Amino acid sequence: MRTATTIEASGGGRWQDQADFVVEAEKLGLDVCWVAEAWGSDAPSAIGYYAARTRRMLLGSGIMQLGIRTPAAIAQAAITLSNLSGGRFLLGLGASGPQVIEGLHGVPFARPLARMRETVQIIRQALDGGRISFAGTEFTIPLPGDAVPMRLSARPEHHIPLYLAALSPAMLRLTGEIADGWLGTSFVPEAAGDAYFSYLDQGLARSGRSRGDLDVCQGAEVAFAPDEDALRVMVAGRKKELAFSLGGMGSATTNFYNQAYSRQGWAEVAARVRVQWQASDHDAAARLITDEMVLTTTLIGTEPMVRQRLRAWHLAGVNTIRLYPAGATLDVRLATLARAIELVRETSP
Repeated sequence: MRTATTIEASGGGRWQDQADFVVEAEKLGLDVCWVAEAWGSDAPSAIGYYAARTRRMLLGSGIMQLGIRTPAAIAQAAITLSNLSGGRFLLGLGASGPQVIEGLHGVPFARPLARMRETVQIIRQALDGGRISFAGTEFTIPLPGDAVPMRLSARPEHHIPLYLAALSPAMLRLTGEIADGWLGTSFVPEAAGDAYFSYLDQGLARSGRSRGDLDVCQGAEVAFAPDEDALRVMVAGRKKELAFSLGGMGSATTNFYNQAYSRQGWAEVAARVRVQWQASDHDAAARLITDEMVLTTTLIGTEPMVRQRLRAWHLAGVNTIRLYPAGATLDVRLATLARAIELVRETSP
């Protein structure tokens, strides 16, 4: 397995800490650093800065959000970042959710599947260097009138792999059909066959490909507990974060994290967590989260436990594992990341 991480450049306001983390992570041998947007810092600006601070590590947008940039603008950013970094850029796209897309950016979230498919088609047209001409249900380029098709003046000097963030069955099928890689989360290796891989495989079959043609990139928080007492504290601290994912992410009617956990055996609990969170009883929502829900979807545990879980992820078919090292300080996060990288290498030499 390759090793990766995901950061947001602002990192709670710790801009320099995050930059230092990226530089030091490369020295530890990390293979990929994905940069998120969410509702904080944007990804492309930070990736350009990190590209200037690093030499070997791949850098990816994890993710650029649909709807807040035109497909051509995404292609321009991808070409720029790839050329500036000497071919180290990975383009990760995702639909995000209605709360961010509509609540923050004020653009429609409707029909994310069609928007994703057409966005990828237009981006690839642009990357191929031809004139951009497209007539779909979501995009018409150029618009009717006096405008004529144009091509970008910049050309990619290297191949730009394209990853899609997907949790829903339909988006998973699309990922298998058109993407080079899958950016996933909320992953339980023992339940991934029915919850995720069956849909990815359907999409791969549509395009005449197999699982080996897709980079399966999954992520989880990693933290090492020195003993069982410390582990209980860590698990308790993670429950409210998970309750937020199940109850507060998305909108009142659409939450892809909740749906993903439901498909992996926790439908009843996920539904109850959502009700409590939407009622603003966040503590009650957190109390509903079980230890198992935390431990099976993260890499939190004693070192033997983490080693065992890494082996399960490897056997499930994960090619690239995103490690989110816990820790209150930069030094602690880096120490955790260093040990996790070592364990990954031992697990999948």
